[in-house]
Amino acid sequence: MDFLPPLILGFAIAIIGILPPGLINMTAARVSVKDGKNEAISFAIGATVIVFIQSYVAIQFAKFINSRQDIIALLQEIGLFIFMVITLFLFWTAKKPKKAKHEIKLHSKSNRFFLGMLLSSLNLFPIPFYVFVSITLSTYNLFYFNPFYIYPFVAGVVTGSFTGFYLYILYFKNHQNKSDYLINNGNYIIGCITGLISLVTLFKLINDN
Repeated sequence: MDFLPPLILGFAIAIIGILPPGLINMTAARVSVKDGKNEAISFAIGATVIVFIQSYVAIQFAKFINSRQDIIALLQEIGLFIFMVITLFLFWTAKKPKKAKHEIKLHSKSNRFFLGMLLSSLNLFPIPFYVFVSITLSTYNLFYFNPFYIYPFVAGVVTGSFTGFYLYILYFKNHQNKSDYLINNGNYIIGCITGLISLVTLFKLINDN
């Protein structure tokens, strides 16, 4: 049962990453509304395939630099700064709620799978995100860079990512008139999460020093 902790961690972290409205999940929702649930699921599967590749590459990179404590400390400091900036930005923009700006014009109903792969490939944020997350978790002995943790964690990320896309698909399909609530409040939700991560990272850096 040792595979369960990294599996659950990967799942939870992926859900957190998918939670705020963005290009990929909003496009999945729009495909669901306009073309139907099956087409949206095909899109989500294509996007998830790329997430699998990105998360695996990110963890392998994190494994490579894990032995360099100086680099890890630098990454934590950079990550702290980035998450603090993101937190402030999200709370600032949340005061002026707007509908999602990023929309993809959907013409043909074919190749939704490849459209998901394409848009997910253009989103490079998961790579530095999972590098930072895996290194941070390893400092708290919640993650280890060996196959018994890496593969379940990646499996959790894949499962969590698809689940996040699927929840968007279902929600926007069944609650089209209420979808603005999620869009308008998504920044507050993820802002609280990134703020908590910033506090935990800051506390860890202070203790290390």
